[in-house]
Amino acid sequence: MKPVHVALAVVVAAVWGVNFVVIDVGLRDFPPLLFSAVRFLLAALPAVFFVGRPRVAWRWVIAVGVSLGIMKFGMLFIGMHAGLPPGLASLVLQGQAVFTVLFAAVLLKERARRAQIVGMAIASVGIVLAGLDSTAGTLAGFLLVVGAAACWGLSNIAMRKAGPPDTFRFMVWVSVVPPIPLALLSVPFEGWDADLRALQHLNLSGVGAALYVAWGATLFGFAAWGYLLRTYNAPTVAPFSLLVPIFGLTAAWIFQGERMTVLTFCATALVIAGIAVGMVRRSKKPVAPEPEPAAVTAAAP
Repeated sequence: MKPVHVALAVVVAAVWGVNFVVIDVGLRDFPPLLFSAVRFLLAALPAVFFVGRPRVAWRWVIAVGVSLGIMKFGMLFIGMHAGLPPGLASLVLQGQAVFTVLFAAVLLKERARRAQIVGMAIASVGIVLAGLDSTAGTLAGFLLVVGAAACWGLSNIAMRKAGPPDTFRFMVWVSVVPPIPLALLSVPFEGWDADLRALQHLNLSGVGAALYVAWGATLFGFAAWGYLLRTYNAPTVAPFSLLVPIFGLTAAWIFQGERMTVLTFCATALVIAGIAVGMVRRSKKPVAPEPEPAAVTAAAP
């Protein structure tokens, strides 16, 4: 990769890692479902009037909007609001890599490579260790973020099927889907009074957090990541995602004093190692022609 593109990949990982601390700040001013609705509203407007049509089937826009926007981020925000600290949330959410491989096997009939199976096992042990850390937050918060990781894995499959030629344009249209359903869900579950009070008492920290997660983490992050994936192959770009929990845990430690226990450290090492192992590809060696056709290896998700 060119140095400027390496720098861009690191910046995206940093933006996504710090995003967890910013979400935690925003949750002090908004109920979680309302905050998620505001986030996607800001990501969609006014950009949707200028980017043109998504150039993919509308069913994929809706599928990603529901699985990523409503389910994944709704569960993530509720889980963090329930007590899971931002640094650990950034780590647990990386379980999406495990769920992506599982859903690819079930829904796309892709056979997992040996490295992926080993990597999934290692990362899964790390996520279980993270859940066992009694200082990490509530069990409910942990389980909700695990559910968010599963929904992210499902949305990855939908995005692969969609194959958007322009990731930025696609994400703008995806952002149109969640605001109204999330706002409607917020009324019965979080209370009309709480929503109205949050909107009436907007302050700089709440508005800044909403703008960061909408424009920084969503639009810039996905647009830059999509650009890198169009410029280089996935195995070249994907390893930079391992930096996200590192930035997330570091930002939580610096800005919020979140302590990293020995158990959390072990969990972090296992999750990152597991994802790294799952990315390993065996190099193809030239073979002499055989009378029988060679077996076809399934592509990594």
